[in-house]
Amino acid sequence: MLGATLGVGLLLVVSPLLWPSPRGGETTPPTRRRSALADELALAGVPGAPVTAALAVTLVLGVVGAALGQAVFGVTVLAVVGGVLGLLLLPVVIRARANRRRIRNRAVWPDVVDHLVASVRAGMSLPDSIGALGDLGPAVTRAAFASFDDEFRRTGDFGGAVDTLKARLADPTADRILETLRMAREVGGTDLTAVLRGLAVYLREDAAVRAEVSARQSWIRNAARLGVAAPWLLLLVLASRPETLRAYDSAAGSALILCGVGVTLIAYRLMIGLGRLPEERRWFT
Repeated sequence: MLGATLGVGLLLVVSPLLWPSPRGGETTPPTRRRSALADELALAGVPGAPVTAALAVTLVLGVVGAALGQAVFGVTVLAVVGGVLGLLLLPVVIRARANRRRIRNRAVWPDVVDHLVASVRAGMSLPDSIGALGDLGPAVTRAAFASFDDEFRRTGDFGGAVDTLKARLADPTADRILETLRMAREVGGTDLTAVLRGLAVYLREDAAVRAEVSARQSWIRNAARLGVAAPWLLLLVLASRPETLRAYDSAAGSALILCGVGVTLIAYRLMIGLGRLPEERRWFT
C-alpha cells in the first residue's frame, strides 16, 4: 500500500508535464518552447527555418564532436564531453546572435516609432507608414518592413501582413507597436500619435537603464565565461601527455571528468542567471 501510494503521488506530480491540458486557448508548454525556438532562429537571421532542421543539425554536430574527441584523445569520457560540446554549439551560436540582434533592435525601436509618428502626422495611411520604414527606417529593420510592404501590396491583407512582420521581427516591442497600429486601423481614434510618442519615451528610458545595468554586470558574465573555459583549457594541455590520458581513461578519471562537466554547467548557469536582466515576453504572438 505504501509503495502504491508513493507511485500514485509521483504520477500526480509529473502528470502536468506528461499530459498538459490546454484551457481557454492557452498554449501548451511544448508549443511555447517551439515558438521560443522559432523566435530565436528569426532573431539569429534565419527566419522561417524549421525547428526540426535545427535539431537535426544539433544532433549531427554532437555526433561529430564525439567522433573528434574519440579520434584525438582515444578516451571514452572525453568523447562524451566532445559530444556534449557539439550538441551545445549550435544553440550557443543562435542564442548569441539573437541576443546581439535584440540589443541592436532595442536601440532602434524609438527611431522606428518616431518615423511612424512623422508619417502619420504627414497624412500617410498606416500601411504606407509601415512600408516606408523599408526605405527610411533604421538599417537593421529595413528588410523586414520592406517584406511587409511587398506582401501588403500583393495581397491587400493588412492583418496577415502584420502577423508575418511580427513573426519576422520576433520582438515583444515590435509586437506592441504593430498591435497598436492594428487597433488604430480597425477601430480608429485620434490619440495614435500621442500613444506612439509616449511609447517612444518609455522605450528610450528602458534602453538607457538596461544599457547602464548591463555595463555594470558585464564582469559577472566575463567571470562566468572565464571560469568555464579555464579548467577545460588546462585539461586539454594535460591531455597532450600519454600518462594523463591513461589516468583519465580509468573509472576514477571518468567520474572526475563527468563531475567536472556537471559542476561547470551548474556554476555557469548560476553565474549567467545572476547577471541576466529579465527579458520581455511576447504576449501578442
